[in-house]
Amino acid sequence: MIYHLFQALSDYDIPGAGLMNYISFRAILAFVIALLVSLFAGKKIIRLLQRKQIGETIRDLGLEGQMQKKGTPTMGGIIIILAILVAAMLVCNLTNIYIILMIFTTLWCGAIGLRDDYIKVFKHNKEGMSEKGKLIAQIALGFIIGLTVCFNDNIVVREKVPNNDVVSESRDSLNRDTEMLVDGTYWHEEDVVKSTKTTIPFVKNNEFDYKILSPFKGTWGWYCKWAIYVIMIVIVITACSNGANLTDGMDGLSAGTSAIVGVVIGVLAYLGGNLLNSNYLNIMYIPGSGEITVFMAGFVGALIGFLWYNSFPAMVFMGDTGSLTIGGIIGVSAILIRKELLLPILCGIFLVESLSVLIQKYYFKYTRIKYGEGKRVFLMAPLHHHYQKKGEPEPRIVARFWIVGLLLAICTLALLKIR
Repeated sequence: MIYHLFQALSDYDIPGAGLMNYISFRAILAFVIALLVSLFAGKKIIRLLQRKQIGETIRDLGLEGQMQKKGTPTMGGIIIILAILVAAMLVCNLTNIYIILMIFTTLWCGAIGLRDDYIKVFKHNKEGMSEKGKLIAQIALGFIIGLTVCFNDNIVVREKVPNNDVVSESRDSLNRDTEMLVDGTYWHEEDVVKSTKTTIPFVKNNEFDYKILSPFKGTWGWYCKWAIYVIMIVIVITACSNGANLTDGMDGLSAGTSAIVGVVIGVLAYLGGNLLNSNYLNIMYIPGSGEITVFMAGFVGALIGFLWYNSFPAMVFMGDTGSLTIGGIIGVSAILIRKELLLPILCGIFLVESLSVLIQKYYFKYTRIKYGEGKRVFLMAPLHHHYQKKGEPEPRIVARFWIVGLLLAICTLALLKIR
């Protein structure tokens, strides 16, 4: 709203008003706003949760210090959602299709998680919302995002690199890190197209096009390639949402690793949404996607503010309200900036946590059928509990997972130059 207010008052030449045209400035502002909302509103929300006796139900799994967490307020993801939405509503361009989709994703995933936590806390059902119900809701979100990407005319990519004359003539304007270039001033309209292309790690001068997977050509080929792309979007969103949910098992683990991922996605959105930067780095240019940087700055600020209360020993847990929302935001943002194939590297923590659960589950079933007795690969899954069973202190496990997350983030950004 602040952004739109300054846009409306642009004719009055208010000193400093031009700063709101810069994505970098608004990203800093979004980070600060979300951080402050998390810190100050978080304290009041925690007290409210305590008064309502909305405490975490702990199953005794034999983990060190586990039962000490009994009664700690849950549903703290409300703090994260509130901080993100306040920052987005104040400083984001609310007419931007990418921001509309990010806000929609936050509300949708937040509603799924809130319902899940509500069933656990108020109906005293430890299982919460059924796995089938959550999966259907996540798949529905994936189809909504996928169909919007497919049919919305504002979601396009530029496939041709501008010539040097165009870049030279418009350099002063291009250095302003805004999405104002979407008015068509500095490129030919035919260069901006609907596309199913995405970024491939390690590959230079090439993008992966999902139409390669289509067995048809012509009209049927067009429908088939978009169907494949939409299915891929559904898979990515579902995997990210559940991956973040599985990672949320220790104080500060999910919030910290997600904040690192959010920083990288924000950087990638900034670079891909700027014509000069994308041209220099030889990456896909996506008009208008730079606005996602502002949203992700608010996302990171909200998570860091939440860590003030969620770090060991936690005063509040995010619950599924927070973890499902975090995963959904990461998955959708990566899709919108066409970087979903980088997620196995960037979100390596989520991937390994999810794989550990799948390996444990199916290996146990396999050995039970074959030998009559189920065997386990890990002492306990997800993976962070395996190390906890080995006697590692919880703060040390969380810190080491953060370090691994930082290394994966650096590797992901390094791909911009390696490719």
